[in-house]
Amino acid sequence: MPRVKRGTKARARRKKILKLARGMYSGRHRLYATAQRAVFKALKYAFAGRKQRKRDFRSLWITRINAACRSQGMPYGKFVHALKVANIKLDRKALANMAVNDPSGFQGLVEEMKGLTTQ
Repeated sequence: MPRVKRGTKARARRKKILKLARGMYSGRHRLYATAQRAVFKALKYAFAGRKQRKRDFRSLWITRINAACRSQGMPYGKFVHALKVANIKLDRKALANMAVNDPSGFQGLVEEMKGLTTQ
């Protein structure tokens, strides 16, 4: 069998890792082995971070809705339950946006939900 020298493929693989490590500190962008560990860890955190961002935003929306509801004298849990009973399918993102940008409309919605919970 002929001898195969993998110079170009190995160099391309190393260059790809070092390119991903651009902007990192010290040997993390200079030394291949260190850069490889740093890049793999960074990619792992990036993947997890994309999932975490979704949780963070949902938490933010809930906090905003809760603050807006409590200013109208109704807790978040009862508000969401009343929405479910009334079969109003507004997601938390839309409700939080409404609470911030259209307080009068949100106030009307809360008042309507208060009427449902007393019945």
